[in-house]
Amino acid sequence: MNILEKIIAQKKLEIAALDAPALRRAADSAPAPRDFLAAITRRRPELRPSLIAELKRASPSKGILAPHLDLLQVAQLYAQNGAAAISVLTDEKFFQGKLETLRQVRSINDLPLLRKDFLIAEAQLHQARAAGADAILLIAAALPDDARLADLHACAQNLALTALVEVHDAAELERALKISNLKLIGINNRNLATFDVSLETTERLRPQIPPEIAVVAESGIFTAADVSRLAAARVDAILVGEALVTAPDIPAKVRELSGVTL
Repeated sequence: MNILEKIIAQKKLEIAALDAPALRRAADSAPAPRDFLAAITRRRPELRPSLIAELKRASPSKGILAPHLDLLQVAQLYAQNGAAAISVLTDEKFFQGKLETLRQVRSINDLPLLRKDFLIAEAQLHQARAAGADAILLIAAALPDDARLADLHACAQNLALTALVEVHDAAELERALKISNLKLIGINNRNLATFDVSLETTERLRPQIPPEIAVVAESGIFTAADVSRLAAARVDAILVGEALVTAPDIPAKVRELSGVTL
């Protein structure tokens, strides 16, 4: 069993414990989401990609990254130094995240929020909406059934959530492009089999995506040079976690990657 299979098995256990009807009611009564897509596609004069800054403590591939970081304080630093949106990792077992962090960030921060997790059921989308998410992640590799992927994308739309559909290779991209009313694709530069990371993945897949679909590059982004390279590949936004939470000067790193000068 590979790491993705282990994560999905854990998610099924978590979903079985959810009160789906209560989450649906909570989602129905939650405030309207912010426009995540508009926030990350608002072009700057130099066409620099927008920064989706991630709150992240750990990952299966890198282990513990930032165990003692005050994530709420970091979220404020992200907002103050040029991030267009914030991604909140909510998986507990494998990434040491918490859904409560999303709720807390929502209460103190006006930037659009992405719930970053392995979402495979409608109840998780209702849970995200109720917790204050404006966008959710749908990972093609975690949703191998095309109909299931399309159904969750439609569910997100019905909840007024922006769906970021993540792909890792050409086959997954082909599947994603079949989704009705697709607006946003994430290209993850990490190979799920080897955990190797290469920006060439974005450079290879980006030309296959129609111009009306916005593109986010994910993983392997650490420097302004990386951002320039992805700008040349015509991505709309970059999603960065590790480089930010491990930086000795987080505000400076946010400004470096966002291209914002204060």
